Amino acid sequence: MVFKKLLGALGIGGPSVDTVLFDPNTRPGGVLSGEVRIQGGDHDVEIEHVALGLVTRVESEHGDHERNINAEFHRIVVEGRFRLAAKESRNIQFQFPVPWETPVTDVYGQRLPGMTIGLRTELAVASAVDKGDLDPVFVHPLPAQERVLDAFGELGFRFRRADVEHGRIAGLHQQLPFFQEIEFLPPHQFAGRLNEVELTFVADPHGMAVVLEADKRGGFLSSGHDAFGRFQLSHQDSMSADWAGMIDNWLHEVSSRRQSHHGGHHHGGGHHGGGGMGVGGIVAAGAAGLVGGMVLGEVFDEVGDSFFGGDEG
Repeated sequence: MVFKKLLGALGIGGPSVDTVLFDPNTRPGGVLSGEVRIQGGDHDVEIEHVALGLVTRVESEHGDHERNINAEFHRIVVEGRFRLAAKESRNIQFQFPVPWETPVTDVYGQRLPGMTIGLRTELAVASAVDKGDLDPVFVHPLPAQERVLDAFGELGFRFRRADVEHGRIAGLHQQLPFFQEIEFLPPHQFAGRLNEVELTFVADPHGMAVVLEADKRGGFLSSGHDAFGRFQLSHQDSMSADWAGMIDNWLHEVSSRRQSHHGGHHHGGGHHGGGGMGVGGIVAAGAAGLVGGMVLGEVFDEVGDSFFGGDEG
């Protein structure tokens, strides 16, 4: 599905742009290849730049309220200033690097409900910027990430939902100002002890962190709280690790542990620490700290809203 749109910011008779991805399927750390095709309008124009940006839907907390925004999280300029003559056609080839922390949208050929990523084309002419062309991108898990997802299936977990949350995870170096959470309902052996388990991947060229958050049910005279765990392995070691065994050990440990304190949540700004687990190199991970680095930009345009199903306040 490709949107081809007359650049409204430039008025009738302005240039149009159409971006074609040679293959919209990719993985974290991969490359998207394609071509930006620009068609001149009724008159010559000075193009200031042509840029591409990856956009996704991010859940952001504002006080007690949550809202979803369309956030551009990686952007490159593929062409600088040039003059486009009337009726002239110009094609710009590009190689767009996909960040290692890019959320996964498709697993085993199935779209994760609620997950959408698009590559947006921006054409700037005389300070009029149009962001009219948006093409879907399908991000598949890395082989090591697939092994972790396989382990959840082997253990009897059921997929519940996935989303992208604004924030950072304490103790991890993140390039992007958000993280993806893939939520699972626990198998029957944990019924009554765990409400759900959330999985987050934070990958880089050398390896990946697998962060787990277990929402523990409260018992008689006690309230529930979250338990955090983290595995950090190289890509090579991840392929040979006994993920099902390590995750199962961690889950039994946290579901049977009796703690009197309460843990913070990823995006609550609290800091919940824990002792080392001593199992499979797992260490307790902190809740999200203060959000720093780049600020999420908001994208409100007709194509973006229709692509992502409208903005929810």
